[in-house]
Amino acid sequence: MSIRPGMPVRGSRTGRPVMILLDLLGRRWALRILWELRGGASGFRELRAACDRLSPTILSRRLSEMSDLGIVAKDAAGRYRLSWRGAALLRRLRPLHAWAEEWARSVRP
Repeated sequence: MSIRPGMPVRGSRTGRPVMILLDLLGRRWALRILWELRGGASGFRELRAACDRLSPTILSRRLSEMSDLGIVAKDAAGRYRLSWRGAALLRRLRPLHAWAEEWARSVRP
């Protein structure tokens, strides 16, 4: 069963939407999969190779979870792509990426 708003997840018995999202993004490989899909659609094997050949079981599980939540979709050719919700999520994560780059420069020796 996939996670859904309103369902308890790690750190939240209430299943608030933000907690559901943070739980999903905190799962192993989820952010990497989103990042790899930023450039466009990708087949399962291509996506697996781009993600350092992660386990096909984990990739399948994450894609299923993100598909169930409307973040990832399949195109007519069966390739995975970000849905409009997934693209909106990635746009909202870009400032966090910029902050992390700035922060990393400030703490490097």
